[in-house]
Amino acid sequence: MEQSGTSALLQGAVQDIASGVVSALRDGGHVRAVPLAGTDGEAGELALAAVRVLGSDALLASLLLRTPPDPAETAVFRKAVEAHPPRADAAPTVRWSHWGMARTLRRVDPSSASGPPDEPGAGWLDEAGWQVLTHQLAVLAPLALPGEECAVSRVAGRRPVDVARGFVRAVRRRDWRQAAGAGRWLTLLSGVPDTVGLVSGLDFVELMGGDDPLVALHVQAARLTRAGALV
Repeated sequence: MEQSGTSALLQGAVQDIASGVVSALRDGGHVRAVPLAGTDGEAGELALAAVRVLGSDALLASLLLRTPPDPAETAVFRKAVEAHPPRADAAPTVRWSHWGMARTLRRVDPSSASGPPDEPGAGWLDEAGWQVLTHQLAVLAPLALPGEECAVSRVAGRRPVDVARGFVRAVRRRDWRQAAGAGRWLTLLSGVPDTVGLVSGLDFVELMGGDDPLVALHVQAARLTRAGALV
């Protein structure tokens, strides 16, 4: 399969899972999101890769709504976590995504043999300008979960004004995915300026994001967080 074709198929698979997650969040967790087709062969590897791209958000409905995940979905998620651990030279966001997935797996399946690995370092975020910080936090939006602290969330908590600036900048640049991810983080942070208008801002981002399920996923997660879905 040509690389461009593989990339398109992967993007489609990610969007399909994200759409399922959004439906589950809106329906109270009664929609299956993770594909349960066999995880062997080319199609199976594509499904596992899509779960890895989406990260912990593949099981977001279970995390936010406190609904037990489908055991078969958990099995696919576990395989996605265990099959391809990050390489030693992986980017920080890749290592953090894997760490977040391992944490989620232990949470939804306490019988898992081991918990998440040690947290990767977050020093690169401390040193980042506000534009880079917002971009990186948007990539790591699956870590933005109420009651789940980590080094990344602590960095965000120390820089609410910078994240707010990044949110506004993303909206002005019409980068709806980054805006949605940043807005999701802002729902968790104290000290966000009232002038941001986060609630109406997220409504606008969702509207302008159109049919992009990744935008809808982050906005819906932000709304549930604000509503105290996990207190």
